[in-house]
Amino acid sequence: MVMPAAPAARPESRAPAPTEPLLEPGDRLSRDEFERRYERMPHVKKAELIEGTVYMPSPVRAQRHAEPQCLLAAWLVVYASETPGVKCFDNSTVRLDLDNEPQPDLILMKLPAKVGQARISDDDYIEGAPELAVEIAGSSRAYDLHQKKGAYRRNAVREYVVWITGEERVIWWELREGEYQEIAVSVDGLLKSSAFPGLWLDSRALLGGDTKTVLAALRRGLDSPEHNAFVRT
Repeated sequence: MVMPAAPAARPESRAPAPTEPLLEPGDRLSRDEFERRYERMPHVKKAELIEGTVYMPSPVRAQRHAEPQCLLAAWLVVYASETPGVKCFDNSTVRLDLDNEPQPDLILMKLPAKVGQARISDDDYIEGAPELAVEIAGSSRAYDLHQKKGAYRRNAVREYVVWITGEERVIWWELREGEYQEIAVSVDGLLKSSAFPGLWLDSRALLGGDTKTVLAALRRGLDSPEHNAFVRT
């Protein structure tokens, strides 16, 4: 008598592994979770955590963002190149606090030799509040001038510059008694930093795309007694 073959053992059924979540605009995340998801999205060039909410800016326009950023980068790079103990960074992630990890268009920060507020971590991120943050915004309704500005103020980013390209305005704030106050134009028509002596800006020339005049004003700042004293300290 032929006995029926025993049924073959069937492997235990396994449910497919759930897809690991990625970043989506509007997500409410901790900073650690934000970083984990961001690292899994190498194709994404900019994402920010502001007050615990994820922001993912739209593609960058040429004349309304990229070119203005280049002009301001040139201004800051020249300053940093002639000021030991100061560095400029472009689009670097900043670990401000547990709810905020912005990626400013530009920052200028003092190194420990200049008793800076921020530092470079072992995994190459900026931690703490840089002395100066710079953003390019299309309008005054952008979150750069509201949620992000509040996060910068609360974390004591000493100065904040926003070029609002859609309104042809440059605003430079400095932190005074816990609030941002707009820096007034000096008698010689320039905006001047308190945190970085000699960092002078001809905002009218900047808005007109006159890089030569912008850098000439900066040169006067770099040759000033206050900048020379800052370099020596």
